[in-house]
Amino acid sequence: METPLILQQRQQRVMTLTLQRPEARNALNTPCLEQLVYWLEQADADVSVGAAVIAGAPRFFAAGADLHELQKQDLPAALTDRRPLLWQRLAQFSKPLLAAVNGYALGAGCELALACDIIICGESARFGLPEITLGLMPGAGGTQRLIRCVGKSRASQMVLTGEAINASCALQSGLVSEVCVDALTLERTQQIAERISLQAPLALRAAKQALKQAEETGLSQGLAIERQQFVTLAATDDRREGIAAFFEKRTPNYQGR
Repeated sequence: METPLILQQRQQRVMTLTLQRPEARNALNTPCLEQLVYWLEQADADVSVGAAVIAGAPRFFAAGADLHELQKQDLPAALTDRRPLLWQRLAQFSKPLLAAVNGYALGAGCELALACDIIICGESARFGLPEITLGLMPGAGGTQRLIRCVGKSRASQMVLTGEAINASCALQSGLVSEVCVDALTLERTQQIAERISLQAPLALRAAKQALKQAEETGLSQGLAIERQQFVTLAATDDRREGIAAFFEKRTPNYQGR
């Protein structure tokens, strides 16, 4: 039987996925990534799930990729590595995805957090891409997503020195949106996820897609995509319900159509 490396929990419309490799400080080996992607795809297909949270341990979110795997990998193995496809499938998760980070988020752990839509961290959080110190470089989106979050100079310093930044620097740089005391990080992240999950599903999906396009396209194309999504929502029952509920001063009953 496959060892469970991801703990899955449901609270209302929020699915929380907790990394469970304490002996390896939650290093993201291939089986761990496979299980994480499996649960995210289950959540994506489940209409009762409105948002997902990825969490780690109190002292480490994820310490990086599994160096034992990398040590065995030569060029032919790198060319046929399954992990890039797993990262691609993770990035295709269409619902809001949040990261609750305490302790170290290094290497692939930092890249996992960067792949999320919202990062909430504790005061103990440390974010870094130390691959350069091992004769490597980030290979799961780190160079591309980090520079879009924190800008050229900060991203270059982190990638080229391998040095980590603390929670206050991550907040100042725009890498995270909130810093909490460690004991409340997961609770606060789930609270935000729950609020998000109560919104109209089609609108959430469209808004997330438009936000992602803002990172990946030029302004003119991004504005065209935003307008297309906005117009598409005009034909939905949820839009009519949301506006009606506002005028009737009641909680909307969204049906995802």
